Amino acid sequence: MDYIQPRPSSIVAALYTARDLGVDVAILHGPSGCSFKHARLLEEDGMRVLTTSLADNEFIFGGHDPLVRVLRHAEKEFSPRRMAVVGTCVAMIIGEDLPSAILDAGIKTPAIAVDIHAGFRENIDGVLATLEPAADAGWISADELERQRSLLAKANEVERLRGAASRTYIEPSRGDLKHLAAQRLVELADSGATGVAIMNAKKETAYMFADELIALHDACPDAAITYVANLDDRGLPKVREDAGRILKGMREQGVDPELLGALDEYGANGPAIGERLRETNLDFALIVGVPHAVPPEYTEGIEVFSITNGPRQVEPLREMGHRHVMVEIDLHPKTLGVRDIVASEFGAVLRSMR
Repeated sequence: MDYIQPRPSSIVAALYTARDLGVDVAILHGPSGCSFKHARLLEEDGMRVLTTSLADNEFIFGGHDPLVRVLRHAEKEFSPRRMAVVGTCVAMIIGEDLPSAILDAGIKTPAIAVDIHAGFRENIDGVLATLEPAADAGWISADELERQRSLLAKANEVERLRGAASRTYIEPSRGDLKHLAAQRLVELADSGATGVAIMNAKKETAYMFADELIALHDACPDAAITYVANLDDRGLPKVREDAGRILKGMREQGVDPELLGALDEYGANGPAIGERLRETNLDFALIVGVPHAVPPEYTEGIEVFSITNGPRQVEPLREMGHRHVMVEIDLHPKTLGVRDIVASEFGAVLRSMR
């Protein structure tokens, strides 16, 4: 066993990937409680998540007919542009043929079958299980599929080397007190020290992490700080839309960041960010989002303030030499379904310094 702490589910990863592909209705083919929390969260993000609600009878005799009924109902009731049928552990164990159910339903809505279950060690298997049929259906290009494979491998590598998957168990932590870190950050900025504020965020989490860069600019508008964000226009449909909205919002609030990487390139972006750090004789750096993507050799000699949304990421970041490590608790639920930049706790503390 590699881990004795909970890890992300490949079924949930499949659901989020379906959302990023523009799927309006996802049908979980399994018990009604499967992935309940994330299904509800995704409904707040505009994707309807239905279930075939399989029970003990279907566990024995199969769930083909219930799936056909739900597919027909979903098309009639919601008129979706795209649908996805997402498997579960039950569907896998009883050997359900998801593509045949889509065919037998006779629906006109473009739909893909995602053969997945929760028995994979890495959640990226759920992402790939969704992207591959999407590529077969022509929803994404073969080049984009290969790009995504490469990015997923890099993200997985970062988590294993320096993230929450780097050891069997990591004690969760809320990190340092935000007002003390903010006080020190403002002190450095006011002293004339040279700094950089970098957002290297994962997808929609950038809606809140962007606020921390804006707040630093609000508090210290004349400081010698360079702003950098991974908001390049690349990726799946929703990822690109989010990047455009966030960049527009940042510019409207006075921050026009250098662009370095896209919102789905957070895992692969570390070395490029590191080289950017080396270009300037820096005194301090604020790195928000996925700060552990930046290899520690690039931050030696720099006073680093890092902000993550993972309580299990605090200890690894401290071991990397980050002086101030903070956590934005419950960030992910607060950024689902939003279309504008969301206020952050650290941002509010920074602004209160003035």
